[in-house]
Amino acid sequence: MTSFMINEHLNRNVPEEWRDGGGCSFCRIISKELSSNILYETDEVVAILDILPLRPGHTLVLPKVHIPYVTDLPANVAAAMGVAVSKVAKAVSEAMQNTALNIVCNQEYAQSVPHVHFHIIPAPGFGGSPQVGATRVMPRTRRELHQLEYEGRSELDEDEGRELAERIRARL
Repeated sequence: MTSFMINEHLNRNVPEEWRDGGGCSFCRIISKELSSNILYETDEVVAILDILPLRPGHTLVLPKVHIPYVTDLPANVAAAMGVAVSKVAKAVSEAMQNTALNIVCNQEYAQSVPHVHFHIIPAPGFGGSPQVGATRVMPRTRRELHQLEYEGRSELDEDEGRELAERIRARL
């Protein structure tokens, strides 16, 4: 999904606020200033449900320290992120009864929050194997594909979020 946005973000200026964690929404979640559905937490990382999920179960894994770039993660934090991504991905997979996942970490392009985070996104459910003879209309351009992916998003319902968080936590 994110590869379609690369060209639109090449050579862009990096905003100054990306270098300062003061207004970072993820830092505000970590400090409990903003609420979230926390799925998993250690001294180094936290996993939360995305509030604008692409699909049910869309989860974010982020370090507790504000670092905008994955390339700047200290080794111990990167290791903790790897452990968390693997553990949480397994729980999401089991809770959603879907082993197909997209796990993504963007750096600058397509990075809407300037704080390292991995997306764990269950793949769309097609009810098992594709139906024989089924026709799917594919977008004609990269821009259309990107637009279709984001048009499908809707805000996470609080009650559904709590129930989904419980299902995932039960597997951690």
